[in-house]
Amino acid sequence: MGYVLRVRLASFFAGTAVASTAGLYVLYHDYKLAHLSLSDQGTERNGEGERGVDSFPSSVSGVPLMMLFIARERKTMKRLHDSLDKRVSALEKVKEAEVPQQHPEAIE
Repeated sequence: MGYVLRVRLASFFAGTAVASTAGLYVLYHDYKLAHLSLSDQGTERNGEGERGVDSFPSSVSGVPLMMLFIARERKTMKRLHDSLDKRVSALEKVKEAEVPQQHPEAIE
């Protein structure tokens, strides 16, 4: 009977440790998203100098924090891709300008 009790207690404490770790992980990311949302709240304003509807926290507007985070990441990635596209285009133009013109005798 003592062996079964020890195995059950060990399983209980192992499960508690895993659940606690998972809970802390979720709580940390929730805190991180809330912090991002609130830090962006002060920077987003409409043309009248007042806060727009989009700048309120998700508890007010009903938009989940994860959706705000995803939208922000999409904007960031779009800016990154646009910047990289401009750089690649500039490098391609430089490369085309550096290609020497072949002489007609070399073609034949």
